[in-house]
Amino acid sequence: MAEAVPLRPLLSALRGRGLKIGLATNDTEAPARAHLAAHDISDLFDFVSGYDSGHGPKPGPGMCLAFARHVGLLPEHCVMVGDSLHDLHAGRAAGMRCVAVLTGIAGRDELAPHADAVLDHVGQLPDWLDQQA
Repeated sequence: MAEAVPLRPLLSALRGRGLKIGLATNDTEAPARAHLAAHDISDLFDFVSGYDSGHGPKPGPGMCLAFARHVGLLPEHCVMVGDSLHDLHAGRAAGMRCVAVLTGIAGRDELAPHADAVLDHVGQLPDWLDQQA
């Protein structure tokens, strides 16, 4: 895992806005937690789920719905940020808004039809959130 932007300052700023942050991966949960720990950002996540966490894999909505329940939000008050069609389809199936980021292998043309917005990287998320207010 390589940071597209410095994650600790970004995630801290998002949490400073009162936002809840989760990670949903089609990998297993243990390596996901290890990656977060290796980057010293585990404490900034309210929820971490892998395909083996009991909520099913993406593109099913299980992990997204579990996040919303865990943090006490309605899915329509959540945003799924992802770099793949599986991410965006999972978010949509859960009833969430979806923001694509171009830091994975999928390109803008592939992701745009399934997203409310397409950002170059997650570091642009605060500006997008400001535009939604």
